[in-house]
Amino acid sequence: MQITSAMSNALQGIQKGLAGVDKNAAQIAGADNFKSDNPASSAQALVELQNNRMQVEVSAKAMKSVNEAIGSLLDVVA
Repeated sequence: MQITSAMSNALQGIQKGLAGVDKNAAQIAGADNFKSDNPASSAQALVELQNNRMQVEVSAKAMKSVNEAIGSLLDVVA
């Protein structure tokens, strides 16, 4: 795998996760959730929020790993 491809995939994962977090936060904060007799709608948004948070976290760790690999390569070449 190329380094640029790995960085691009990690960045896309972060962006996708953040977009999901925004969507879930809007669902949770929506007034309909507080009026609803069905708490499952809020629970689903909370579960998805947690999944999106983990996606951002994992993608950031992947980006950090790629960054460290680049640093190691530069150290070897220099």
